[in-house]
Amino acid sequence: MTDEQAAGYGAFGGAPSRAELERYFFLDDADRELIQDKRRDHNRLGFAVQLTSVRFLGRFMPDPRQVPAEVAEYLAEQLDIADASCLKLYGERDGTARTHAGEIQQVEGWQDFAKLEV
Repeated sequence: MTDEQAAGYGAFGGAPSRAELERYFFLDDADRELIQDKRRDHNRLGFAVQLTSVRFLGRFMPDPRQVPAEVAEYLAEQLDIADASCLKLYGERDGTARTHAGEIQQVEGWQDFAKLEV
């Protein structure tokens, strides 16, 4: 793997196509159930960004607020959030994004390779 490929691993190389949005960023009933208990729009949207981005990228983003605008808008529309720019408030409280990532890992069965024993 080249340095450029390694730097791009697990990151968005641009906006996903419409087909990718529909395949990886569609929220089903189980997803909505996980999201519904998040109280504020920015937390619901941030959780949804993390939940779907890890499925698409194969890893959690270092800063979920850096998701392409098309992804945030697609998810906000599904969650009836009028302003997708509220995502910029996600993670203002230290630990929120990490807590959400941990919850997603547990529910979805994602594992951290650094913690696996061989």
